[in-house]
Amino acid sequence: MTGPVVVIGDTLLDRDVEGTVNRLCPDSPVPVLDETTYVDRPGGAGLAAVFAAAAGAEVALVTAVADDAGGARIGSLLAAAGVQLYGLPLAGATPEKIRLRARGRVLLRHDRGGRAGEAGEPSEAVLRLIAEASAVLVSDYGRGVARQPALRAALAATRAPVVWDPHPRGPAAVPGVHLATPNESEARELAKAPAGASRLVTAARGAQALRQRWQAGAVVVTLGGDGALLCHAGSTPLVVPAPAAEGDTCGAGDRFAATATLALARGALVSEAVQEAVAEASAYVAGGGVAAALPAPVRRAAPVVVGGGGDRIGAAAAGAVVAEVRAAGGTVVATGGCFDLLHAGHVATLQAARQLGDCLVVCLNSDASVAGLKGPERPVVPEGDRSRLLAALSCVDAVLIFDEPTPHAALSWLRPDIWVKGGDYATGGGEETLPEAEILARWGGHTVVVPYLDGRSTTDMIAAARAGRGSAAWPAATDARRAAVPRSTAEGAR
Repeated sequence: MTGPVVVIGDTLLDRDVEGTVNRLCPDSPVPVLDETTYVDRPGGAGLAAVFAAAAGAEVALVTAVADDAGGARIGSLLAAAGVQLYGLPLAGATPEKIRLRARGRVLLRHDRGGRAGEAGEPSEAVLRLIAEASAVLVSDYGRGVARQPALRAALAATRAPVVWDPHPRGPAAVPGVHLATPNESEARELAKAPAGASRLVTAARGAQALRQRWQAGAVVVTLGGDGALLCHAGSTPLVVPAPAAEGDTCGAGDRFAATATLALARGALVSEAVQEAVAEASAYVAGGGVAAALPAPVRRAAPVVVGGGGDRIGAAAAGAVVAEVRAAGGTVVATGGCFDLLHAGHVATLQAARQLGDCLVVCLNSDASVAGLKGPERPVVPEGDRSRLLAALSCVDAVLIFDEPTPHAALSWLRPDIWVKGGDYATGGGEETLPEAEILARWGGHTVVVPYLDGRSTTDMIAAARAGRGSAAWPAATDARRAAVPRSTAEGAR
């Protein structure tokens, strides 16, 4: 592979709620589910991207992300799985699919998010990404990303092999794709195949019709536990049987498409890619399905983005502020840090950042994140108090708390126009750049530095307090510490 594997399509937030049923509802003859745990995961194109990343590939996901808590959760889950998120603006809400389960069986599926919103324009970075990909998977879930005109033009122009996983409500595949991967029912509906013939004949007719209509190199129809049927330029289809497998098939189609895409990226023939995909999808089902296949950081139930604590704190508050400013054509500014023991240096940085745009969102390290970065004795002030102090400042419009060591997942969701850092980063004209610069470039954002107020440092404040020294001691300690640190790497007012 010479470039990343790029997945393009609609991403949903999937949640499996597990519980027990011991009684019926007193006012209606339906079971009552007592929730014991839940697991969130990226669904749709996001799940295919997670599967590809779990196989060791460098994976970038181009998808539409809404300005709501569901979008923030998806961004965090993708970051935990090692997927680079290239978010497009999404009008409306994040689609969610919630499965209520008891003893491993689904009792009810609850969908929310409403009708599909329109995906925004891709950035130049997204178009370059598609051009430089080693392979592209279009995972269409019928919510509009695959219809985006600029994305379709980029897909038609790329030299990378393109795999198209279609949806009956989605658009036709871009002409010339290497492989399309409908399942049996999708092939029948898309090709309008007449009833009455045998299963294999119906699948073959549907595959050939779609191959000709879409000018595709090949079409493979997946047949569940019976394997797959591949139609290519020859007149005789290839039937690939599947090993016997029983279990939860949720996500098996995404696993099949992701595996075929990775094989094509390595230079495999289409027939080889399909055989590998059949074997991998069968093993996936037999091994326990999505519950067993996802990496541990994605399966954990605890939310990564912390909410609550006031109307200006949390993902919902940040999303509402950002959506309002974007709708008015304004500039979204964000900054981040631990902000343990809020001091004048912090305030100066925040005030300078707010002057650069129409709103300021502060990405705040959670208690767990601060402890991981600075040691078990930090933070001194818990996240609830830190977030409320920040939200009380007139220059701060919203506070978003995150658990990861870096704010990259939060930034991928927020997509600010400007990311601000306080300190001496890259002020000497050298080659140093902010670590967030690459993230901001994905959607055309910019990173800037504002000067910090000299002689202020949370670390030195804490040291002075523990040593029993007065407030006059810690600016001098800060000066001594800074003299020992190269100016291009000074941390700034953290």
